Amino acid sequence: MPDRIPDLKDWVGGSQEAADLVLTERCVALAAALGEPTVDLQDGGVLPPLRHWLYFWDIVARDRLGRDGHPALGGFLPDIGAHWGGSATRRMWAGSRIDLHRPLTLGQPVRRLSVIEAIAEKSGRSGRLVFVTVRHEIFDHAGDLAMTDRHDIVYREETPGSGGGLAAPEPAPADHAWEDAATGDPVLLFRYSALTFNGHRIHYDRDYAREVEGYAGLVVHGPLLATLLCDFACTLRPGQSLQGFAFRGRRPVTDGRPFRLRAKVLSDAALSLWIADADDALAMTAEATFG
Repeated sequence: MPDRIPDLKDWVGGSQEAADLVLTERCVALAAALGEPTVDLQDGGVLPPLRHWLYFWDIVARDRLGRDGHPALGGFLPDIGAHWGGSATRRMWAGSRIDLHRPLTLGQPVRRLSVIEAIAEKSGRSGRLVFVTVRHEIFDHAGDLAMTDRHDIVYREETPGSGGGLAAPEPAPADHAWEDAATGDPVLLFRYSALTFNGHRIHYDRDYAREVEGYAGLVVHGPLLATLLCDFACTLRPGQSLQGFAFRGRRPVTDGRPFRLRAKVLSDAALSLWIADADDALAMTAEATFG
């Protein structure tokens, strides 16, 4: 009697907890990698926005990694390939919606509760897709809820000739009020992978990124791009407190090619932001809200 093909709804509601220490050194290391000041990064200070991604590493043994270098599926996260009867899959961080309730403190312990909130299966031009939303609630050293991060993951069926599964490029808007330029070089990508314990091979293994997943080069991490956009937004609203940040990846950015961070006013309390890649295609959209 064959094993039952897993039903995706079986994973909804699944949870896991993790604890960590907000080590100041990781924030200092990322600031150095980005060329940002480090003088305010000291124990007892405030954790800068989106640096929570430097913590709660998913540490698994080498023999429990998938082909792409990420932890194999089927534990907390659903085994999409098994659901599809053994099909190979590719996964990517599609976006996040983050609410900042109170600041986290450098040098203090934190706790995270992660819950699979929703799973949706869809069909796209490049094959079947599954979207998984994980709600991460992060509690500070006093046990108070400091942050809610709804993390959207997309799984794509690997089909012959699908390449990176990229949609046709969409021109980036040109109605920005502010703009800055950046480039993701291989050293920055390596450092960010190390600081987040991210083993996905598309960020450091050029042959794998090109020949297996069909990208033009090494892929700049989605959360790294989001961090750059968030930092850009905060420089435009000095003295104001960031209350929320949401982003969605639209198209990969590859290493060595310059891209542009753009922003405009959305309302008195919000900025609309986006990234235009080297071909002026829309690579990421975001919204930052301030209080």
